[in-house]
Amino acid sequence: MTFAEEKTMALLDAEIWNEKLFTGEWVTRSESLDVTEPATGNLLGRVGIASVDDVFAAAKRAAVAQREWAAKRPEERAAVMRRAGSLWEEHAAEIEEWIVRESGAIPAKAQLETHIAASECFDAAALPNHPLGEVLATGEARWSVSRRLPAGVVSVIAPFNFPLILSIRSVAPALALGNAVLLKPDPRTSVSGGVALARIFEEAGLPAGLLHLLPGGVEVGEAVVSAPEVRIISFTGSTPAGRKVGEAAARHLKRAHLELGGNNALIVLPGADVAKAASAGAFGSFMHQGQICMTSGRHLVHESLYEAYVAALKEKAEHLPIGDPAAGPVAIGPIIDSGQLARIDSIVVDSVAAGARLEAGGTHDGLFYKPTVLSGVERHHRAWAEEIFGPVAPVMSFSTIAEAIEIATDTEFGLSLGILGDVGMAMELADAIPSGIVHINEQTVSDESTAPFGGIGASGTGSRFGGAQANIEAFTETQWLTMRPKIADYPF
Repeated sequence: MTFAEEKTMALLDAEIWNEKLFTGEWVTRSESLDVTEPATGNLLGRVGIASVDDVFAAAKRAAVAQREWAAKRPEERAAVMRRAGSLWEEHAAEIEEWIVRESGAIPAKAQLETHIAASECFDAAALPNHPLGEVLATGEARWSVSRRLPAGVVSVIAPFNFPLILSIRSVAPALALGNAVLLKPDPRTSVSGGVALARIFEEAGLPAGLLHLLPGGVEVGEAVVSAPEVRIISFTGSTPAGRKVGEAAARHLKRAHLELGGNNALIVLPGADVAKAASAGAFGSFMHQGQICMTSGRHLVHESLYEAYVAALKEKAEHLPIGDPAAGPVAIGPIIDSGQLARIDSIVVDSVAAGARLEAGGTHDGLFYKPTVLSGVERHHRAWAEEIFGPVAPVMSFSTIAEAIEIATDTEFGLSLGILGDVGMAMELADAIPSGIVHINEQTVSDESTAPFGGIGASGTGSRFGGAQANIEAFTETQWLTMRPKIADYPF
């Protein structure tokens, strides 16, 4: 018996979704994908796999359902969002257990996901009643207005690391603003990043045909981009994959919101509290095994604090408990799969071979990779130059503010920046280092449903998720509309 089959009489009862797709109703598929628990290798359940034909059929159905949904009164769409928000709270414990077991998250991180999922829906409930246009100045004898209209069908492609948050932050506002959604979760987290959303909105009373759950591989990803009815693609994932999505969207003349990777600098200024800075650094690098686009990937520490900081960070790394997050209190769970673990390990091994010093970690037991600290790192080392997506903290020193700016800016990424220490000095750095997000006296990992989230450069296309203004911009189209009291006179 799988974990899913044990959970009867619940929101995620396996009888409802096991080996099925959701296209307004649960449909059994001949092909399914095993959902496994990284910490143990145990089978948790099976999700139905979509075909390319399934995607194209879903897009057609979504386009039909969307027209009726967009015509509903704002209060009707808002009511569905409010019910969904309440259901995330009501079923939080059950969904959190799935996040822990399916993604290897610790319970506190799973709790954050359900909390933000509820917040996203409550915030989205306000969008239908938000002002969606403006009156424009005109030199003609007419009224001239600009208004925002639903785009139509939105495809959401979400990753494994925060499977619920990184799905719901696009799904909820897109639906609230009158769109239909095709959701393609990462196959490794298709329950907490897909089935959970389908079930919540089903129970919340979302009309059939507006949300479609389409797990699958690369060919399904290509189909949710190319389907003619799709107008907007919301993609969160790696920069290489994002480039391919962006290229495909451009060929089809579609808007693509790309939230991609990061190699985020955490800068520790002279005079900073070393103990607090190391605590912030450890959280920024090791939270969820470093599998976060905002992870603190480059620790840049003033030379006066460098040795003390490395020692304090090493102490943190060596004493963080590691293990199965479903079995007991731990700080570090498993890496998502063996492929990702092999990449992390190769980056550490290559960097040490190139001259970096291994202060802590650098080994693993199965998928459990020990929190790792590297000192003596140079810019050409892979651990400094690449996004690792693992629990690795490379540390480098700087001597002047100008040098810190130059080193921090020497990257193709521009997602999140953390600066610890004197606020005035930090403000200078914040103005000088290009980044979509800046946190002063905080580490680099943070998110709120009301905050416009996104990066620049190789971290994304500059689009934002979060907050009314950013969400309206992301999931609607602008229409210019003029009105005259009678037909105008023309010289022809």
